[in-house]
Amino acid sequence: MNDTDLGLLKGQQRGNWIRLRTTILLRWGAIAGQLSALFVAYQVFGLKLEYGLCLLVVGTSVLSNLVWMLAFPESKRLTEGENQMMVLFDLVQLALLLYLTGGLHNPFSILIVGPVTVSAAALTARSTLFTAIAAIIAVTVLARFHLPLTTATGDELEVADLFVFGNWLAIVIAVIFLGVYSRWIASEMHNMSDALQATQMALAREQKLTDLGGVVAAAAHELGTPLATIKLASSELFEELEDRPDLREDAGLIREQADRCRDILRSMGRAGKDDLQMRQAPLTAVVEEAAEPHRDRGKIIHFEEAPIAGHDGPQPLILRQPEVIHGLRNLVQNAVDFARGNVWVECQWGTDTVSVRIMDDGRGYSPQVIGRIGDPFVRRRRTPVDTRQRPEYEGMGLGLFIAKTLLERSGAELSFANGPDRYPGDIAFAARTGAVIEVVWPRSKIEARPGINAPAFGKNQPITA
Repeated sequence: MNDTDLGLLKGQQRGNWIRLRTTILLRWGAIAGQLSALFVAYQVFGLKLEYGLCLLVVGTSVLSNLVWMLAFPESKRLTEGENQMMVLFDLVQLALLLYLTGGLHNPFSILIVGPVTVSAAALTARSTLFTAIAAIIAVTVLARFHLPLTTATGDELEVADLFVFGNWLAIVIAVIFLGVYSRWIASEMHNMSDALQATQMALAREQKLTDLGGVVAAAAHELGTPLATIKLASSELFEELEDRPDLREDAGLIREQADRCRDILRSMGRAGKDDLQMRQAPLTAVVEEAAEPHRDRGKIIHFEEAPIAGHDGPQPLILRQPEVIHGLRNLVQNAVDFARGNVWVECQWGTDTVSVRIMDDGRGYSPQVIGRIGDPFVRRRRTPVDTRQRPEYEGMGLGLFIAKTLLERSGAELSFANGPDRYPGDIAFAARTGAVIEVVWPRSKIEARPGINAPAFGKNQPITA
């Protein structure tokens, strides 16, 4: 995953996702509401207001909408700066309208919270902070400076100063609280959306790798016979050309290159990897396949297998699903990254469950994050100790989330703990001081049972893009 992908996943350009059409429609709605309020104030309550100036202020919004509609197509995506300008324009327009209609004596003054909430949900934290400060300054000014609300008889409608202060304080609190709340919720939703997108990308990548392995396996299978024929013929020529050293050397070269072709194909993928027979495999084979990329990283991976106490059946054949392999691979990678020298992978099975437990001899999970493991983008600032112990780690905090999401999709339940907490006083686990991740499937979900969820056998089909 390159830097561009990371930027997209983190939503660095999310402020550019809002369409101009959406903003224009929202503003037309606000204009309709403002005109309706002015009409009711004039026709129903007979309030004496500066209706000409009020209509001028509302007219600026109408003119702004028309200019945007004529100058740009409705499908235009506004930039972060353009969205910020739109929100500030609406805030200033509303503040001017409130100035002409009683300031904080006007019950509609609470609407000034709206632009802040919109900014918190759609724009960056810096833009939201700027909008919130502008809103607080606006209500502070409106508390002292405004045109009065006057009835048809000339009486001014005012509330007591204490209530004006209460309205000001309530609006300020609402700006801060709703801004923070909206920003927090929006960030949580965006992070989850980004993380799920990363999960889909990881699963798609794993599927492509699996398909590529199938292509290589198919090539190795199909080329096996002609390569064997070439090697056999060249070997016979090599033996028969003892009196022709120049041709004998060429025959030997042909034999060597045939062996080289065979070795290259074997190194690129396992024979029969996409064969229908290999869509199911023993539990330990799938776990070892998932851990294979991390065997040569300087840490020792110990594989252990045993049935659960009281069960003496053989280990089950399970489905070789890409999400299972990629999820377990992420868990093993996390253990290898943090282990001092050893990682243990235990496979157990019983009548009703199949489990994989991954342990290491590292420092384990810190108390600050153990309750949030599996959430997307859980990452704290790296210390110099972390940099020395895990210099290759530059992740986004997505590895465990992706693993958890993919494995839960396959029917598993995951639990996270530290070795001393899970096995206190157990001498057999004394060296396993680090993190403990246990993955448990109901056997009916993961086992390749004939007639239930085992892949159908038959003629292998070509892999299509």
